[in-house]
Amino acid sequence: MLVWILESKTNRSGNTHLSTPIQPITRLDRALEEAVCSGMLSLSGRKLRDFPGSSYDLTDTTQADLSKNRFTEIPPDVCLFAPLESLNLYHNCIKCIPEAIINLQMLTYLNISRNQLSTLPKYLFDLPLKVLVVSNNKLVSVPEEIGKSKDLMELDISCNEIQVLPHQMGKLPSLRELNLRRNNLQVLPDELADLPLVSLDFSCNKITEIPMSYRKLRHLQVIVLDNNPMQSPPAQICLKGRIHIFKYLNIQACRMDKKPDSLDLPSLLKRNFSQPLTDR
Repeated sequence: MLVWILESKTNRSGNTHLSTPIQPITRLDRALEEAVCSGMLSLSGRKLRDFPGSSYDLTDTTQADLSKNRFTEIPPDVCLFAPLESLNLYHNCIKCIPEAIINLQMLTYLNISRNQLSTLPKYLFDLPLKVLVVSNNKLVSVPEEIGKSKDLMELDISCNEIQVLPHQMGKLPSLRELNLRRNNLQVLPDELADLPLVSLDFSCNKITEIPMSYRKLRHLQVIVLDNNPMQSPPAQICLKGRIHIFKYLNIQACRMDKKPDSLDLPSLLKRNFSQPLTDR
């Protein structure tokens, strides 16, 4: 939709008429002008391939929604928005995250889901992110540097091709929600048991066992594990829900504690030889 600015002219007889439009103002222009004033840039669903805001002073932008466009990269201009706190790049064609993103040292929310990422760069985890959504990409791994994200509260890496999770994910003291759905995971790392998770989704993977250490996830309220070839706990217990799963894990842990440590041979021999020989 165009809003036309029209120039009026008065002829000799005193009649006023409108001449040819001087300059068209589009909805896009209006959105950019509003962003200059408000600090909130909304360009969602405009089929943009190039960033249109280069001629506007958007350096005070705190929230940017560039979702549902056709960007093949994160616009360099956006990486200069130092006060930026929230960046939504959902549903574009982005293949990599530029190093210039480290300029965004106020960024706490990043949604770059449904793009074409094959890797997450190490420097991404130098940002103070609280929410990171990278679902529906082509990721095959998660870098060890994720352990540096001490403020991260929500991580969504669902619908990728990840096969192994780094044990450094157990070093995220603020993580509350973890979505691992629809990957190629076969094993859940024990280290996740150290997290204050409230919600854990590892459905649609190749997981056969929940580690017994996960019984320590005392804050966990939601666990989603359907469409896995579960063996421990057995599928029929998993179907009963969280309470029954935790009961099973606790029972298994108690059984393990009661078993003699047959591998600790030096201790066993020491105990046996310290006892006096008696006739029975």
